Amino acid sequence: MIKTSETVLKGHPDKICDGVADYILTELLKEDKDTRAGIECLIKDNLLVIAGEVTTKASLYIKDLARKSLDEIGLNGSEYQIEEKISSQSNDIALGVDKGGAGDQGIMYGYATNETEELMPLSVVLSRKLAKELDKLNKKENDIFGIDGKCQISINFEKDKPTAVTAVVVSMQTKPQVKRDTYEPLIRKVISKTIPKKLISKDTKILINPTGEFVKGGSYADSGLTGRKLQCDSYGGLALHGGGAWSGKDFSKVDRSASYYARYIAKNIVASKLADKCEIGIAYAIGIEEPVSISINTFGTSKVKEDKLLEVIKEVFNFKPRDIISEIRYADLYPLAAYGQVGVQIDILPWERLDKVEELIKLTNEH
Repeated sequence: MIKTSETVLKGHPDKICDGVADYILTELLKEDKDTRAGIECLIKDNLLVIAGEVTTKASLYIKDLARKSLDEIGLNGSEYQIEEKISSQSNDIALGVDKGGAGDQGIMYGYATNETEELMPLSVVLSRKLAKELDKLNKKENDIFGIDGKCQISINFEKDKPTAVTAVVVSMQTKPQVKRDTYEPLIRKVISKTIPKKLISKDTKILINPTGEFVKGGSYADSGLTGRKLQCDSYGGLALHGGGAWSGKDFSKVDRSASYYARYIAKNIVASKLADKCEIGIAYAIGIEEPVSISINTFGTSKVKEDKLLEVIKEVFNFKPRDIISEIRYADLYPLAAYGQVGVQIDILPWERLDKVEELIKLTNEH
């Protein structure tokens, strides 16, 4: 089986929108930790549209925050026309959330696998590492590269063990008149530094700007939207996703908080060696505290029956939105807009903690 995952660079138009939404949210949370927000962005050429709902006591200007975020990404925020259409949260929704209910209906998934020390799919881990290094390259060599780009890695597996990287695809924006023999060796050097040598063979395909040149990029070549790179944020297409965007949403939105929490559960199960792979699904109804369903899939790798494991999970973890928020609330969300929101910063993020392993093992043995 060949598994493939993609990661986009910070200057990709969709990631620009994720970055702007999470930058605004992070700054609002710094002033008011109880900020509620669902922020969506659209970018095309030099037009940035910010829409959604924000309820906060923070006294900050959305447009100013947006320009600062564009500057941080590597664009010139002063050059952008920014349109803002923000309202406060619906009273009907707020009433349910105030009582501890879910901020929306939906299905959220979390996943973990023992393929890597991050307990993430290997192709995801490697594509993210490569994207980070490519962003460092385009910043260092900004006379050669633009800030738009993406990369993709395919890995062959035999009996669930990686045997070789079969393909590396890099599409990276370059400045006009820059020749391939100038930029391609720089990209190949980054690839060779990032991908383990034992996984590279003479048959590995390395495809760099495979359609030819990539000069016009970013929002001038395409448009961007918040939440259009969900698999880059999560598991690289190798696990289910409920479809709700994460960026721009505070933790009262279960799209974000329950997805993180499902990752937290799955990761602790795999770390406890109760299963080699685990996917957790949680579904909510808007305004209701208890989830309408909780599911588990260990893909035949569980050391105990899945129904028994599900009973243990329900004892160890708290699924009410208010409890989830209290366990994993985290304010510095902007750095998560690029290179993934799960399986990263494992020493910092509360949903990457492995603090339930012993309890899971103990209760499983008792059942």
